[in-house]
Amino acid sequence: MRNTQLASCLIAVSLLGANQLARAADPAHPEQPAVAPAEAIAKLKEGNGRYASGKLQHPGQTTERRAELTKDQHPFAVIVSCSDSRVPPEIVFDQGLGDLFVVRVAGNVIDDHGLGSIEYAVDHLGARLIVVLGHQSCGAVKAAKETIAAKSKAPGHIQSLVTAIQPAVEATAKSDLGATVEANVKNVVQALRTSTPILKPKVDSGEVQVIGGYYSLDTGAVTFLGAK
Repeated sequence: MRNTQLASCLIAVSLLGANQLARAADPAHPEQPAVAPAEAIAKLKEGNGRYASGKLQHPGQTTERRAELTKDQHPFAVIVSCSDSRVPPEIVFDQGLGDLFVVRVAGNVIDDHGLGSIEYAVDHLGARLIVVLGHQSCGAVKAAKETIAAKSKAPGHIQSLVTAIQPAVEATAKSDLGATVEANVKNVVQALRTSTPILKPKVDSGEVQVIGGYYSLDTGAVTFLGAK
């Protein structure tokens, strides 16, 4: 009887060890991934290339992956993007469940709530890359340009978006919408790089990288801005 129980215990331990090794050997979703910024950028570029060419793989969307994520999450990048329904980051970058920590707001601007979400992803979940993603024909940026040009105010809380985007509008007053979108992205990138007390020290040390991106509605391609 004792021998039988001992054998059962040994089998259980062996199976547990095998499962742990199998998970650790999965390069796409390791137990405790430490994805460096350069590697994270490469993963996003590869995924976006698949999307733009119509060769999506839809990785990490299985029932097994969903079950695995009930324990914890380790996204390899934070995407700060516009709420525009045409620019869903997980699809644009062809990533799966648990891969991206996404913060979305019209005009891809940040406030204290958004900043706190980003800090959580970096400080608690281990993400080392932050991408601020603007896009072609951004309605929020267009509305800001038109509102400021008319010297008027937008209705309700939409004005808060206009106020946040205003520095980019003023800096590109004689330029087209695309230039203003890029200027707005760069302003948000700079704000995140210099945000204290959490982000700036990590950016200065090289542990975390903050870059911009511009998504083309026409081609589906993302152009990265300020990537090292």
